[in-house]
Amino acid sequence: MAEPATLPAPGPATEPSATPDMLAHARLAADLKARRARRARLGNLGAYALLIVIAMITLYPFYWTLITSLEETGNIYQAKLLPSSVSLKNYVEVFTGTTLPFWRLILNSVAICLLGVTLSVTLAALAAYPLSKMQFPGRNLIFYAILTLMVLPNESGLIVNYVTTTKLGLLKEINPVLDTLRQYFAIVMPGLASIVGLFLLRQAYLSVPQELIEAARIDGAGELTIWRRVLLPLAMPTIAAFAILEFVAYWNSFLWARIILPPGSQTLPLSAGLLELSGMFSTNSRAVMAGAVITIIPILVVFLLGQKYFMKGLEGAVKG
Repeated sequence: MAEPATLPAPGPATEPSATPDMLAHARLAADLKARRARRARLGNLGAYALLIVIAMITLYPFYWTLITSLEETGNIYQAKLLPSSVSLKNYVEVFTGTTLPFWRLILNSVAICLLGVTLSVTLAALAAYPLSKMQFPGRNLIFYAILTLMVLPNESGLIVNYVTTTKLGLLKEINPVLDTLRQYFAIVMPGLASIVGLFLLRQAYLSVPQELIEAARIDGAGELTIWRRVLLPLAMPTIAAFAILEFVAYWNSFLWARIILPPGSQTLPLSAGLLELSGMFSTNSRAVMAGAVITIIPILVVFLLGQKYFMKGLEGAVKG
C-alpha cells in the first residue's frame, strides 16, 4: 500500500525577489522626489531673497530717520548705514528745547485714539449684526451699497464734513474743558462710520452658526443680548484686529486735524503737531527726525503686542 505524500511544513511566505524593472522604478521615483525637493528649496530661497529685498527697501526710510535723529552733526541727506555719532541730544531738545507742548500733543493723540477706537469699534460691531444675522428686505442691497462708497477717496468728504462739524457747533469756544472735548470729537467724527470695520465684523458674524442664534432666541434672549453674549465673544479676534487698524489711523491723524482745528489749537494730535515742530526746528532737522521716531514707536509697540490677534482676526474674517 502506497504511503501518502508528505506535505511541506508551514512556514513564512517567501517574498518575491525584486526584479530589475521594480528597482528601476524605485530609482526613478527617488530621483523625481529629489528633484522636486531641490526645486522647492530653490523656490523658497528665491522667495526669501525677494522678501528680504522688499523689507530692506521698506524699512530703510525708517532706519535712516532713526540714525539721523541720533546724530549731532553731518549731512542728513547722505545715504548711510551707520550713524557718524550716537547721542540723545535731539530727543531731549524735542521735549525741553522748545515752547511746543510735546507732552500735550502725546496726550491729545492718546485721548483721540481712545475716543475714536471705542466709538468706531462699537458702531461697526452694532451695524454688522443686522446686516449678517437679521432677515429683512434689501439687507444685501444695503450692504453692497455701503461697500461701493469705498471707491471714494477720503478727501472727497472734506467739505461736507467741515460744514457738518461747523453746523453741529463742535468748534465753538465757550468753556476750555468742553471746547477740548468738542474738538476731540470733531477730529474723530468723520472716521466713526468705518466701512472696512463693517465688512470685517459682518464676515466674522457670518461664520457664527445660525443655530446658536436661534437657540438664544428660543431661550428668550433679546437681540442686544444675543449680540453681546453670543456674537461679541466669538468675534473678539476680528474686533481686536479692527481696533489695531483704527488705532493706527487715529494716531496718524494729520490732514483733517490741520483743517478742522483753529491755528494755535491745544488739541492737535502728535502727527499734526510735527508740522509745528518742523517750523520751530527749521535749522535742526534732526529734532524733526526725533519727533517722527517718537510718533512711530507706539504704533510698532501696539502692533507687536497684538500681532497674534491681528492675524487671527483677519484670517477669521476672510474665512467667514
